[in-house]
Amino acid sequence: MKENISRRLYALRTFMSDRKLAAFIIPSTDPHCGEYVPEHWETRKWITGFTGSAGTAVITLDKAGLWTDSRYFLQAAEQLKESGITLFKEKQPDTPSIAEWLRLTLKKGDRIGIDGTVNSIAKVEELQQCIQSNGLQIIASDDPFSLIWEDRPVIPRNPVFIHSLQYAGVSCTEKIKQIRLFLRKEAADSILLSALDEIAWTLNLRGNDVHCNPVFISYLLITGTNSTLFIYKEKITPEIRDYLAACNVEIAPYDSINDALLRHSGERIIMPPSTNYALYLTASSASHIKRMQSPVALMKAIKNKTEINGFRQAMKRDGIAMVKFLKWLKESVGKTAVTEMGIDRKLLELRSKQPLFRGISFDTIAGYGAHGAIVHYEATPETDAALADSGFLLLDSGAQYEDGTTDITRTIALGKLTQEQKRDYTLVLKGFIALSRIEFPHGTCGTQLDVLARQYMWAEGINYGHGTGHGVGHFLNVHEGPHQIRMNYMETPLLPGMTVTNEPGIYKDSRYGIRTENTMLVVFSRKTEFGQFYRFEPLTICPIDKTAVIPEMLSAEEIVWLDTYHSNVYEQLAPFLSPDEQEWLRHATLPLSDSNN
Repeated sequence: MKENISRRLYALRTFMSDRKLAAFIIPSTDPHCGEYVPEHWETRKWITGFTGSAGTAVITLDKAGLWTDSRYFLQAAEQLKESGITLFKEKQPDTPSIAEWLRLTLKKGDRIGIDGTVNSIAKVEELQQCIQSNGLQIIASDDPFSLIWEDRPVIPRNPVFIHSLQYAGVSCTEKIKQIRLFLRKEAADSILLSALDEIAWTLNLRGNDVHCNPVFISYLLITGTNSTLFIYKEKITPEIRDYLAACNVEIAPYDSINDALLRHSGERIIMPPSTNYALYLTASSASHIKRMQSPVALMKAIKNKTEINGFRQAMKRDGIAMVKFLKWLKESVGKTAVTEMGIDRKLLELRSKQPLFRGISFDTIAGYGAHGAIVHYEATPETDAALADSGFLLLDSGAQYEDGTTDITRTIALGKLTQEQKRDYTLVLKGFIALSRIEFPHGTCGTQLDVLARQYMWAEGINYGHGTGHGVGHFLNVHEGPHQIRMNYMETPLLPGMTVTNEPGIYKDSRYGIRTENTMLVVFSRKTEFGQFYRFEPLTICPIDKTAVIPEMLSAEEIVWLDTYHSNVYEQLAPFLSPDEQEWLRHATLPLSDSNN
């Protein structure tokens, strides 16, 4: 593999030399700024060999670097060995930003190449601002990988399908009407939607173009009177053509988006900062561009009553599958051969038997022992570890159902644990419960709540590098904004109808990892003389392993929360289980004081 990386870097550097480029920046995204992308646009993965979902590669004529976040530090360090590519750990005190590194590495007047179709307006302008004082230039180049990547995967042409109003709750026509009201409010003529989940949500359509994410490659241009979907013709069946016609949505070739933008010369077009830079250059040459966040992001994030009910039903079915799995796991480890990849297969088998199942929502993270410390670990035939009756299994998984998307993490004690492991497990649980229990006033954003999940760890000198919570789409992307719960400032307030995860963790390199995660719903709590207050309703219905808990570390209020949560889990799931499964769940959800810990 390292020989392949060397040849690929040589090919890219030849491309750069021919165009007088001193550096080339390769992000992990696609023309739609997706977090997860079709194989055709996995160029950063192809050029570096690093397979994580987040990271940016910067290649100069004699150096190479990869910047990624704390979720991938261990994975990236392993995959970049002997590649000639230096790992830069983002947000660490001694790590330069990409702009800082370029300023130190290049000389005045050097040209930095980018493929404008896979870099957002926001990213390019941020970089421009940071390097302009050094006389460096950003050049929107052609796509080098169209020339140097032999056998490059094609752009997917999979047919799209209708997401039934039975599950969507609001029609495509009504959603477009709401977007047009926004256009009038902002005195704009049109808006270009390029985020795939926003397009899928607006049109009540879904697809199979991105692994685990039911979206499809397209653009959607909405004006005050017309809507046009730019999409490959192979993706449109007669049923979809009739459906879009009934919604007054026209169809145009995917590659005609640039010409369409030029035809809107002189208009005021809203382009979200996440729009790719190449489209911005095209449109800004002829029209006035109003850069602002897409209204669809917030509209989509606040679930309607039908979507909320769907989430509750999907979580119940997912909980049934999880209980069946946990019973099987606890009874199998130490008696039969179980591996990390075997866990993945078993979970898929159990979930696929549930009604409305449409696949997994992300690749299962099943990390036993030291593998649990790799935040986004994915087992391979080479790393597939056998489970033993000791230590922790960290299991992060989820499913796509037609009426909702699930995301759940449980850390499972497989046998003997050290006192340190139990302490860390209980610290994570305390933070998890603190965030679950909080009541907060209108206007609160996730940044203001993040410390609740970390406070007990901080008291012990422990922290984790990832965010505490993210939105979850409705039969859409498992990671959804614009709201999040994390340390860095996120201005979007948490509002009723939003889904958000709660997932604190502790990771000790080469030893073990611990994370507990529920998906929650923001709901109205009460109104006082100080205004409206909200709280979190747990959507995830699955027992939390009590065998690793140190009860003396929990307050009375924390124990009440845990016991109440478990009582609800049993009440909701027991009617759908066999007698043996009911008995297993009854014991797993006993009050903490009655459990054999």
